[in-house]
Amino acid sequence: MEAKAPKELVVALDIGTTKVCAVAGHKNQYGKLEILGYGKVTSEGVLRGVVSNIEKTVKAIRDAVEMAQRMAGREFKVVHVGIAGQHIKSLQHRGILVRDNDHLEISQLDIDRLINDMHKLVLPPGDKILHVLPQEYTVDNEQGILDPIGMSGIRLEANFHIITGQISASKNIDRCVNRAELQVANMTLEPIASAAAVLSSEEKEAGVALVDIGGGTTDITIFQEGIIRHTAVIPFGGNVITRDIKDGCTIMTHQAEKLKVRFGAALADEVYDNRIITIPGLKGHQPKEISEKNLARIIQARVEEILDYVMWEISRSGYERKLIAGIVLTGGGALLNHIEKLASYHTGMSTRIGIPVEHLAHGYSEQLSSPVFSTAVGLLLKGIQDVESGKFKVVETEEAEEELVVADLNDKSGAWYEQIFRKTKEWFETEPDSEF
Repeated sequence: MEAKAPKELVVALDIGTTKVCAVAGHKNQYGKLEILGYGKVTSEGVLRGVVSNIEKTVKAIRDAVEMAQRMAGREFKVVHVGIAGQHIKSLQHRGILVRDNDHLEISQLDIDRLINDMHKLVLPPGDKILHVLPQEYTVDNEQGILDPIGMSGIRLEANFHIITGQISASKNIDRCVNRAELQVANMTLEPIASAAAVLSSEEKEAGVALVDIGGGTTDITIFQEGIIRHTAVIPFGGNVITRDIKDGCTIMTHQAEKLKVRFGAALADEVYDNRIITIPGLKGHQPKEISEKNLARIIQARVEEILDYVMWEISRSGYERKLIAGIVLTGGGALLNHIEKLASYHTGMSTRIGIPVEHLAHGYSEQLSSPVFSTAVGLLLKGIQDVESGKFKVVETEEAEEELVVADLNDKSGAWYEQIFRKTKEWFETEPDSEF
């Protein structure tokens, strides 16, 4: 069956602890993202970034995708998905490649061989490699090289930052997407996606810590000299703040969430009016009251604890004194009033709120300018990069349905047989559990 021209539309799916977002769009002629449709619904089947209820998660995915489809005026079947959770770990490893000929220039093929070697590392049972991120290279004892392509040398070495996650977590995401009658193009670590959406290239070069405060986890990604140097996951986020309000005021969880969203502030000293908030009691019970300042004190105590963990991870990374651009806060937790001021006071580092508007074309919906959509917009950017690089192609079949095609990057005589041989060899060498 002959494939038609690839569709431009790319769809990103952010499956979070508190919400599921679907965003569909493409790049215009100026390189900016045009969002054609988006949907956001409440998530009830995810706990600390990991799927805990298949049925509820499938329903949330369907609802979010249907909203995006109605707005875009078309259907889609292939999505680029994010993965997160407290099961995410990272490690450092060094790879060495001895080349056959020092007269030939180092090519991308040599880099790919080093990266593929990293995928052969022995990991704890149940874990798999999600991303292999090169740090710096050494060519014949010449150290500190960021891009060795085009150089000559026999011995090519590289330091890698390797991110791993549980096979079961990725399989559960894949299962939920498939049951929602969709197909996963690829999975991207959500903090990496968020960084693509809210960080500038200058910040990544100068040194910056992205702190993505989600509902169930807080993700930290440290950049320096344009390279990811450290990643970490703190196993609590905005939901523990809600729980603290619930326990402190002895109210229901949904009431605590509304208090946090409507009246919450992260810095008690910035609350001047100190209004009294009345919370309706249960049937037959008296209403409860709390002052705005006391509500802020409850929130501030937990946010400071999260920031303490963030600073511990920054110190552990060894880049504490190299983060010239300071901290960028994003995610739903960044919506708390005065949280950037508290972070600046508590950590001693300059802080700003990261919103995903830099890459959006003019005329975008105001709702998309929220830190809540940072991950979804970043996943969309990563998906478009994969399509543009030829890693994936979404083509239209005669039945007008979308399907995913892995592009043949060696489109020349005889390459088809070589690709079949290589794929067959990889299939036999790869354990079944290593697949998404």
